[in-house]
Amino acid sequence: MEESMFQRLKVAVSRLEEIDKELLDENTMKDLKHFREISKERANLEPQVETFNLYNKYSSEFVEAQEMANESDPELSEMGKEEAKRLTKEMERLEEELREMLLPKDPNDDKNIIVEIRGAAGGDEANIFAGDLFRMYTRYAESQGWKIQMMDQYPSEAGGFSQVSFMIKGKMVYSKLKFESGAHRVQRVPKTEASGRIHTSTATVLVMPEAEEIDVEINPNDLQVDTYHSQGAGGQNVNKTESAVRITHIPTGIVVACQTEKSQIQNREIAMQMLRAKMYSTMLEKQQEEIGNERRLKIGTGERSEKIRTYNYPQNRVTDHRIGFTIQQLDRVMEGELEQIIEALIHYDQSMKIAGEN
Repeated sequence: MEESMFQRLKVAVSRLEEIDKELLDENTMKDLKHFREISKERANLEPQVETFNLYNKYSSEFVEAQEMANESDPELSEMGKEEAKRLTKEMERLEEELREMLLPKDPNDDKNIIVEIRGAAGGDEANIFAGDLFRMYTRYAESQGWKIQMMDQYPSEAGGFSQVSFMIKGKMVYSKLKFESGAHRVQRVPKTEASGRIHTSTATVLVMPEAEEIDVEINPNDLQVDTYHSQGAGGQNVNKTESAVRITHIPTGIVVACQTEKSQIQNREIAMQMLRAKMYSTMLEKQQEEIGNERRLKIGTGERSEKIRTYNYPQNRVTDHRIGFTIQQLDRVMEGELEQIIEALIHYDQSMKIAGEN
């Protein structure tokens, strides 16, 4: 193991001991934000320290195995060599695990997410595709044991949605779906196309980590709140009371709306969740720009050229253009079998981080 890596792990051991002492201090509980921060830090450090301790245990056993390998007794010597060989493989495996653990962690990885999907370029077909993407993500969420909560939706007369927003709740949701933001392009023959000609349309996906009140401070005086009648597909009124809520954050111009619930209070609460998430996402983007990181995944304008992924129906092919990954299983992907694509994106991101560390 490299000396620099060894020293970083020793620091992790010391830091974990410090946090455990701090968590025993009753004053720590009085500062909820700090308590949450060090609890998260501890959750990140604990597997590192446990793996490092196991590595050190194997390292001590390796020294003993080498001593046995140098014994004059042929049988003992052979046993020592075999044990040393086994321990070497185990230490190499643990070292690789530790290298990945030491990569910079995204503090939002364990958060729930709010997803916003919009039909973009392509008219009715774009809205239909937005509906297909919504179904794809909900199927994937179900396969992971996650829960879906609808937040807002504007159904399209032709099918699908001009816009749909929903929350996905579960373990490490953001870590898996954070790379989905961007313009998704579909190539297929629309149901409305009589000549059988292939069309290209796009829908945009925006994935935002859920933000709590302690993550984003919002001054109530900066909000303009409007209420209106909920609308269904085609614009017909589905609620005779003004239960739908639209909130505008005046300083930033961010607008959110919710009409999924019958209660104005519930719709306002959901709209505030969406507003916090959008403001938090904007804040994260600015932080990334300030430290010079290129934001690889962005929503853009939804133009056909600004694509992160193409879904080609005639060839049953899905291609993620950011990493050059192609899979000939579009039918399965649209049923929510996203794991291969997601794992490829995570692996690419980790390899880029490792390359940056070296």
